Amino acid sequence: MVNRPVVRSVDRTLGSRQLAGLLSTAPHPDSRPEVDGRPGYRALADGVRKLLLDGRIALHIRLPAERELASTLGVSRATVTAAYDLLRESGFARSRRGAGTWTELPEGHRPTNVASFPVNDGVIDLAFAAPGAPEAELAEAVAAACTMLARHAPTPGYNPYGIPELRAAVAERFTRRGLPTLPDQILITAGAQQALSLTLGLLGRPGDRVLVENPSYPNALDAIRRAGLRTTPVPVTEIGWDSGLIDCALRQAAPRIAYLIPDFHNPTGRLMPPEQRLAVLESARATGTWLLIDETMSEIALDVPAPAPFASLAPRGMAEQIVTVGSLSKTHWGGLRVGWVRAGSRLITELATARVPTDMGGPVLDQLVALGLLARTDDVLRERLPRLRAQRDALAESLGRHLPDWRWQLPPGGLTLWIDLGRPIASALARAALAQGVRVEGGARFGADPGTHEQRLRFPYTLSPEVLDDAVRRVATALDSGLDAAGTDAGRPHWVA
Repeated sequence: MVNRPVVRSVDRTLGSRQLAGLLSTAPHPDSRPEVDGRPGYRALADGVRKLLLDGRIALHIRLPAERELASTLGVSRATVTAAYDLLRESGFARSRRGAGTWTELPEGHRPTNVASFPVNDGVIDLAFAAPGAPEAELAEAVAAACTMLARHAPTPGYNPYGIPELRAAVAERFTRRGLPTLPDQILITAGAQQALSLTLGLLGRPGDRVLVENPSYPNALDAIRRAGLRTTPVPVTEIGWDSGLIDCALRQAAPRIAYLIPDFHNPTGRLMPPEQRLAVLESARATGTWLLIDETMSEIALDVPAPAPFASLAPRGMAEQIVTVGSLSKTHWGGLRVGWVRAGSRLITELATARVPTDMGGPVLDQLVALGLLARTDDVLRERLPRLRAQRDALAESLGRHLPDWRWQLPPGGLTLWIDLGRPIASALARAALAQGVRVEGGARFGADPGTHEQRLRFPYTLSPEVLDDAVRRVATALDSGLDAAGTDAGRPHWVA
């Protein structure tokens, strides 16, 4: 059985050097950013506030002691004291006698966490970062599946591991990508979401900590919370990950699991460099943390070669500590609901056993269709990647024309732009955009800490250039018309993909 460490209480503290480094990369406020080259108390408070809203500083984490931070920044202790006072007065910090100052968010920055489900209501729906099905390849795969179905018809049809042919095909694709894999190391699931939920349920127990990126995939964050697990966020910014912060979080918070999206991260599109992957592997090896790696985006490589599986870099003896999940949803079609887990064979057996009480196995016909699509992956990507690249570039061009003040970095892969609006208006803008016929998700939906990333918008480029340009024009109209308009689902985060 899976070994479980003793859960222990930890003190989450942000070091003064870490905060100073984060402040050095944050934009200065417009008014009096520095005094004699050093931050004034208002600039210091505003810098912390912006880092908190952008998810670079976690919620409920202890800020450095005043004297220590003053020494590191080269300012007077009175400056730091005044900055902390300002943060407390504005609701961005709280203090406990004898316990220091902790980050917090004002009530107005706490969104409701009630999801609604989009319907076919005629709006341009940008809540889903997933393409439609490749029609020709899907038709061929369905025809082939109908032929193969006759071989499975005499069987009961229940297989919690997945049909053997598909397990072998997924294993073979891992091997081709550089990670030798056997079929008994594969579990076929109902999409990557079931793969995540099963793994979290088996490896974690209520109260355990899970290291997550901030921002991250909302449905994974929801699954973590539903399992009763506590998140330990680490930021992913325009320049990617900070392996030092990851190492510090792993050692300080001792999370049971680390959930990471290193390949064309959702929503930022960042790609983790090999040297950072090695650093994360070393940190996880030292702390005994399970690595739960989400590779659903790994083959959506637009400007760079598709990366090898994360686990292929693992040192000898560490492979059993890494669980990889993936699916056909981003590369082929989410309508099939076919995904997988790649792990040690013993863990796969435990996952299959844990699955049976709620799901005795996926539909055989769907798995046969997935088998046919997987065999046609190279053909699908040969057509799909250039189209996505053109749509990405068209979206960027349209944004530059209609909304020139917005900022983003063109991602080397994935399916979305992570846009900096310059001010915390994303939720209000999403409501106003819905009134203009566009459903788009504000950054708060992707925050590991509720209320963060309010200055961000996730904008997928999975639709045609013409539709994307229309969507951008409507969002620009919503912005110009003011942000008081409320759509039918105002204030409620949508289910996203």
